[in-house]
Amino acid sequence: MLNQLFRKKSIPHILKEAEAGLHDGHSLGLKKVLGVRDLTFFGVAAIIGAGIFSGIGSAASSGGPGVVFLYAFTAIACGFAALCYAEFASTVPVSGSAYTYSYVAFGEIFAWIIGWDLLMEYAIGNIAVAISWSDYFTNLMSKAGMHIPDWMTMDYLSAKRGFAEGLADQSAAWTDAPQIFGFRLIMDIPALLIVFLITYIVFRGIKESSSASNLMVIIKLAVIFFVIVLGAYYVNTDNWSPFTPTGFSGIMKGVSAVFFAYIGFDAISTTAEECKNPNGTYPGE
Repeated sequence: MLNQLFRKKSIPHILKEAEAGLHDGHSLGLKKVLGVRDLTFFGVAAIIGAGIFSGIGSAASSGGPGVVFLYAFTAIACGFAALCYAEFASTVPVSGSAYTYSYVAFGEIFAWIIGWDLLMEYAIGNIAVAISWSDYFTNLMSKAGMHIPDWMTMDYLSAKRGFAEGLADQSAAWTDAPQIFGFRLIMDIPALLIVFLITYIVFRGIKESSSASNLMVIIKLAVIFFVIVLGAYYVNTDNWSPFTPTGFSGIMKGVSAVFFAYIGFDAISTTAEECKNPNGTYPGE
C-alpha cells in the first residue's frame, strides 16, 4: 500500500501515453498548434495581467515607493523558478505542469497533493482577477452614466459584512437586493459573465484561445505603454520621500500581492503537449 503512494511514472511511459493520446481507452490527444510567438504571447498574457492590475495598489499602500525593491527581489526568485519549469517542460513535454513533473520525480502522493494545489491556485486566482475586472468595469460604466445596481456587483458576504459595518456601497447592495423567501440575491454579475466568456473561449480549443490571447496581449501592452508615457508627465518626486515610510516590514506586507503579479509563467508549461516543437521552444535543453 505504501509503495503505491510513492509509485512513479517514468518519462518514456508518460511520453508514450501522450503520443498515443490514450487514457483508460479514451482519446485525449491534444493538437500541436502552438509556436514560439504563441507561447511568448501566452506568457505575457499570464504574467502581465492579474497581479499587476489588481495587487499593486495594496502593495504600494503597505510599502510605499520602496515596493520597487520587492518587485526586483521577486523577479529574481521567479526567474529561477521559471528556469526550472522550462527544464521540466522540455524534458516532459506533456500537459499537467507541476502535477506531471512531481509524478515523475517524487511519486503519486506528491502529485496528488500538488494537483489539488494547482486547482486551488487557479480557482482562487481566477476569482481574484474576475472580481478585479468587475470593479474596473462597473467604475467605467458609472463614469459613462450607466450605473449597475450595487447588489449585482459584489458578493453576498461582502455586502452583509459591509452592511453591518455601515459602509455605503455594501449597505445599498444589502438593502436594495431582491429577496426570495427571505434570502437576498446578491452576486457579482460582471465577474460571473467574464468567467463564462473565458471558459467558452478555452472550451472551443487551444487555437481559438491562442488567437484571443494574442489579441488581448496587444491591447494590454498598448494600454500599459500609454499609461507609462502619459504617467511620466505627472511624476512628483516629492512623493518619493520617505522612500520606505513603513520600513522593511511594510515592504514585506506586499510580498503576496507582488508575487501574484508574476504568477503565470508556470502556466506556459501546461501547453507543452500542444506545442509544435517543445524541445526546441522551451529553453530547457
